[in-house]
Amino acid sequence: MATISPIRINNPFTSIRWKILLAFLLIVGVSYYAVAASLIALVGDYLFSDRMRQDRINTDRMTVEVEQLLLSAQIPALQAHLEDASRELGGRLMVLDSSGKVQADSYSELNGSRMELPEVASILLDGKTADYGVHKLAPTASQQAPFLSFLQPYDPNVQWVGYCTSALTKSGQIIGVLLFSSPLQDMMQRLFTLQDQMIFYFLIAAAASIVIALIFSSVITRPIASLTRSIQRMGRGDLSVRVPVKGSGELRRLATTFNAMSEKLELLDKSRNQFVSNASHELKTPLATMKILLESIIYQPDMDNDLRTEFLTDVNKEIDRLNLIISDLLTLVSMDAKTMRLNRETFSLAQVITENAHRLAPVAEQRNQEIKLQISDNCEMYADRAKLTQVVYNLMDNAIKYTQEGGTIRLRLIRSGRDAILSVADNGPGIPKADQAHIFDRFYRVDKARGRDTGGTGLGLSIVHQMVLMHGGSVTVDSEEGHGTVFTVELPIHQG
Repeated sequence: MATISPIRINNPFTSIRWKILLAFLLIVGVSYYAVAASLIALVGDYLFSDRMRQDRINTDRMTVEVEQLLLSAQIPALQAHLEDASRELGGRLMVLDSSGKVQADSYSELNGSRMELPEVASILLDGKTADYGVHKLAPTASQQAPFLSFLQPYDPNVQWVGYCTSALTKSGQIIGVLLFSSPLQDMMQRLFTLQDQMIFYFLIAAAASIVIALIFSSVITRPIASLTRSIQRMGRGDLSVRVPVKGSGELRRLATTFNAMSEKLELLDKSRNQFVSNASHELKTPLATMKILLESIIYQPDMDNDLRTEFLTDVNKEIDRLNLIISDLLTLVSMDAKTMRLNRETFSLAQVITENAHRLAPVAEQRNQEIKLQISDNCEMYADRAKLTQVVYNLMDNAIKYTQEGGTIRLRLIRSGRDAILSVADNGPGIPKADQAHIFDRFYRVDKARGRDTGGTGLGLSIVHQMVLMHGGSVTVDSEEGHGTVFTVELPIHQG
């Protein structure tokens, strides 16, 4: 038997266990990310919405007060008012004219400067009455920023501010913009702290998931690993290996199926070895006999002619026996290889039985045996006539050979529904129970001592069994020691 090299997994990450682990972690990670991102987004939306609502309330209140001062061009009073309101609101207030130039700044730093902010442009250019935006103030530049997203890194050098703008109008015309800048650093730090906590909790959950996944994957892959080791042992020629059947569901069915396959392979291997042994023995016996007879003729040149003729006749019989064994072996090999085909035709099974009974009648008469036929139906068959002829002949020939002189062989043919049932019964010595299970095995003989004296090859019943199966039928044996044997063949009449 050719050996199969054991399978080695060089990369452990290609194993089922690691794939299950990685898949489990991926599911946990994606699910946690979705939940954490949604949670932070909800918290961020709530905090930003609340801050924006408060800033707009303050800005709207200040707008009414600032408009009068701007219209009357009381810039010093406007500046002082902005400084007082800025301390009260905790932010920065600026008033811009219609061109975006700062007229008053509560911090007194950007007076006369032009503010190019999206929130200012949306009022002066797009005609909005109010706007709000969040900006990141880095050391080198200012950038409008979206609300916080999960896993966004925290930079302590970046300041977060909210810009709330409101239109200053006169008779429906925009004459300027009130800009309120409120710091958002505390709020952003709380959100980043929440993010860090979510990451920390994720690491804890990931560690717990790894432990659970390792245990879970070990439970799942342990039977598979055991099955793999068993297959490797089978590859090395040990067909007796079995795996423990544990658990339930697919893994249990897999173990059960493997054990059934292993048992069948072991039986096939034993049958093969036994077959080779029996075939070798069956072929060697006539060859040894012929060698002895031919050596006797060669080394005894003065042998009597009658004795020489007898020896040559025995050699001829052994050659016929070899031809019969080889012919039967080729028949079985052809059936095993599924190359034998059925040549179906319509014929009468009753006629086949009658013809074979007539053919074997002289052999039965020599042994003072009687062949009795009981045919209740012609049983018109659509099957292979030649093969069923061989089936009937082998069963009758077997009954004649293994029935003592003066015995009786009974053949009974009936029709049952769409099946033809043929029984071949004898009143011979019968077959022991222990041997009945192997009666259709190749070269199997119940009586090893007298088997070859009957002239059989030990393959007749095996050929019967295979040919009946080819027709979709079945053959069984029923026997009791001392009370004869009955072979029963059931064949579909219109199969095909």
